Amino acid sequence: MSQRPKSRKEVNPKDTWDLSSLFENDKGWEIAFALWSKDIEVYQKYKGTLGKSAKHLKSFFEFDRDIERKGERLGNYAFLKATEDEGEARYQRMKGRFEHVAVRQSELSSFVRPEILSISEKKINTFLSSPFLGEWHLLIERIIRFKPHSLGAFEENLLALQGQMNGAASAIFNQLNDVDLQWGTVADEKGMATEINHSTYGLLLRSPIRSVRKDAFYSYFKAYDDHKNTIAAIYNASVQKDVYYAKARKYPGPLEQALFADNIKISTYDTLIAMVHVMLPDLYRYIKIRKQKLKIKDTHQYDTYVPLFAESNKNYEWDEAVALTIKAVKPLGREYVETLQKGLTTDRWCDRYQNIGKHSGAFSSSSYDSKPYILMNYQPEILDHVFTLAHEVGHSMHSYYANKNQPFQYAGYTIFTAEIASTFNEQLLLEHMLKDADKKQKICLLTHAIDSIRMTIIRQVMFAEFEKRTHELALKGEPLTVEVLRKEYRMLLEVYFGPDFVIDPELELECLRIPHFYRAFYVYKYATGLISSIALSNKVLKGTDKEKERAIEAYLNMLRAGGSDWPLALLRAAGLDLGKKESLASVVTHFKNLIDQLERSV
Repeated sequence: MSQRPKSRKEVNPKDTWDLSSLFENDKGWEIAFALWSKDIEVYQKYKGTLGKSAKHLKSFFEFDRDIERKGERLGNYAFLKATEDEGEARYQRMKGRFEHVAVRQSELSSFVRPEILSISEKKINTFLSSPFLGEWHLLIERIIRFKPHSLGAFEENLLALQGQMNGAASAIFNQLNDVDLQWGTVADEKGMATEINHSTYGLLLRSPIRSVRKDAFYSYFKAYDDHKNTIAAIYNASVQKDVYYAKARKYPGPLEQALFADNIKISTYDTLIAMVHVMLPDLYRYIKIRKQKLKIKDTHQYDTYVPLFAESNKNYEWDEAVALTIKAVKPLGREYVETLQKGLTTDRWCDRYQNIGKHSGAFSSSSYDSKPYILMNYQPEILDHVFTLAHEVGHSMHSYYANKNQPFQYAGYTIFTAEIASTFNEQLLLEHMLKDADKKQKICLLTHAIDSIRMTIIRQVMFAEFEKRTHELALKGEPLTVEVLRKEYRMLLEVYFGPDFVIDPELELECLRIPHFYRAFYVYKYATGLISSIALSNKVLKGTDKEKERAIEAYLNMLRAGGSDWPLALLRAAGLDLGKKESLASVVTHFKNLIDQLERSV
């Protein structure tokens, strides 16, 4: 275990991403940024003219597409550079400068939706029948769908001016959480002093020595306890912002607004919560199995990550993790494998290891004209990080296929389908690793598979239920104080973890430290993503050769489709209907079977 992360300057360049597909250097970015900042002023020439003719509307769409495409590239470079070291003022300033001009672009283009919506139905139908607008039909139809929730030009302009303010709560939390908070130092199992941060905390929770896990837990949550009132105020501001925008756009509430964009019914959200509650008795059984195997009298949160066999721990160095991932995705064909192999080696898509100030966690970030970049904080000691790599390359390969097969305006896919592409790869990796596993490795992998469902479906749905409840409270005018948030979160912890789980008071503060809570109603898509990927990957891994071949092509077609249809329609084309309860019920059975296998194995 590393005692001190390296500074950014100390990191070997081969372990970092190569951002030259965006810009060769900062100077290139500055030149493009200056030009883009001027080009956006051309929006003013189109204002008041969009209903002139179909040909003129096409001209505007092409101009807007080009501006968006250039802006995406500029924004992605600034964002990625800022994540390398969030304490580096130069790139925080670059990111801030871009965001400032992006707000100006949003302000200048705020007339577009209300102006298109003001075109008479007869005229817009005439436009749609014109050959000029063939490739823009879906975009226009999506704009028209928002008519009940769109405002006049003046009001839309006011909302556009709030762009940076809109993201303030999330930005403040990220700075506090990734840069300013200090979690102290604890001794690891070898007695070595280890500085706690987001990455080492996860590693310490896997220690076979319970006192190490316990000390890490209390030290980590002490930082949140010390700042609980401040962070609660940040979260309250974030929720109040969601309520404001929902009311401004005439939605019943923030949840309805969030689901509307993907054309998802609120019943799907509620059904997801109800189905996960059905899974909870099996989760309680799993917690009991862990308690018995670990020989502990009670189970705390800090006992839920340690492997059941300490001797099953194995280091997976970066090259081995890459090789495992490549072998696992082999069923997806030559293009997928060869593209990914290059991306993770010679093409340097991935920024691999932790350094001081680096953005925590992992993500994939792509733009239409660049490589699909990946940020990792990879640690060889953690098996989950091998699966995280497979997860993120699923996102990146989704971007690769969508960008290759769709025009810019339809390449961007929703988070709903994005989380299918990522967790699909995890299912392939699990199946590949189970083939050659001995008894102890099998237990380790089964535990990982169970924990993946526990963390990605059950835990995320608990988060989704928390978000729903806090936003409902805010809609009723209830201030989200520390006491209110702790009470709501504890009630959910009691329901989701059951009688064999001890809830330390510190764990009530977990609701303050989840980054996704500061951009609400995102987390449920992790759950639907894994549910879908389990079902679709089973089609690829099982059945006759012809059935597998059809399933693979249907899956790759979903990746190629990008955002060219609604998420549920893309899923149906891939062979899965999430509108049917059986799709969720199959995961209940899958989870139960995994726990049955584990129970027999231990």
